[in-house]
Amino acid sequence: MCVGVVALAVAVVALVLILHTAHQVPVQYVGSPNGFEGFVPSGQTVSYKGSQDPVGDLILSNGTTLSNVIWNGQYASTIIQNHNQIVQLNSQFVGQTDPVNNQPYVPLQDFYVIKGQVPVQQATLNGQTYYVIEADKINPADIGVFDTYQGWITNFVVAMNTPGTYAAGLPGNSPVFQWKNLTGTVASQTMVYGEYSPFAGGNVLVLPNRTIIPYGDVPSGSGFS
Repeated sequence: MCVGVVALAVAVVALVLILHTAHQVPVQYVGSPNGFEGFVPSGQTVSYKGSQDPVGDLILSNGTTLSNVIWNGQYASTIIQNHNQIVQLNSQFVGQTDPVNNQPYVPLQDFYVIKGQVPVQQATLNGQTYYVIEADKINPADIGVFDTYQGWITNFVVAMNTPGTYAAGLPGNSPVFQWKNLTGTVASQTMVYGEYSPFAGGNVLVLPNRTIIPYGDVPSGSGFS
């Protein structure tokens, strides 16, 4: 009698393990092996596997956007802190006039560029399906941290994947800061935000057609490498 009960219990446990294994979703890799993908936090967070993680979009190297993406693992809390800082700075400065080019400041956005393919799993939380970035599977040296005008991020990621694009730093006396357009404003604004956050401003991506995209970044060795 006891032997039968034990055998039944073992069988039930084995069945539960089989069913659990059968419903696990394997890790997929999205994006280009030689390209760059960008995670853009929305400000929302979810509780996943015991941690509070940022939610946002994942922009692939070709400009395709995956929505409802969770960043789980290393740097999740840092991303939340960085994003909150940018939101606070936007609240403080957007609408004020830049003293260099006399144009109004605009909303900036932080984003996180991953070199190579991104490991993701699908998960359902409260009826919503998410892509979950398995950040612990990413080499920290392959993660870059940036900010720029929120309307340029897709263009930024695509530009990083465009052959011939390169990065440069603007000298302090660059005439770009005085341009009375969005480019001049963002170039100057990244410098201002750099005084209050870890994002160092005054950088630009230079595209093959000579278009430039100003941005700030978190230097290597500042918690992301």
